[in-house]
Amino acid sequence: MVSAPNLKAATANRLGDGAVVYRDRTGGWSARFADAVAVEEDLAAELLAAAERDMDRAMVVGVALIEVARVDGRLQPASLRERIRAFGPSVEFALQPPGGEENH
Repeated sequence: MVSAPNLKAATANRLGDGAVVYRDRTGGWSARFADAVAVEEDLAAELLAAAERDMDRAMVVGVALIEVARVDGRLQPASLRERIRAFGPSVEFALQPPGGEENH
């Protein structure tokens, strides 16, 4: 069962290494999407303000709110772009060039 994507989560990039991070329940940042805190629309401005304070403290950059939904009880990003940011590319990359032989 999918809930309407009326929930919001805060995302950013960690300043030290550029990793995608999500605001968690403790008020910190986690690289695991599963740790993201999701809030209803009426609390989204408060979540964004808290995330922006961390940006002012040079902890993260590029703070944004994203739409999320609960799918079978688990939080999921609503957009394809955010699913890729959270879970990686939608296709596997080949470790070898086409043809199966490495160029030396």
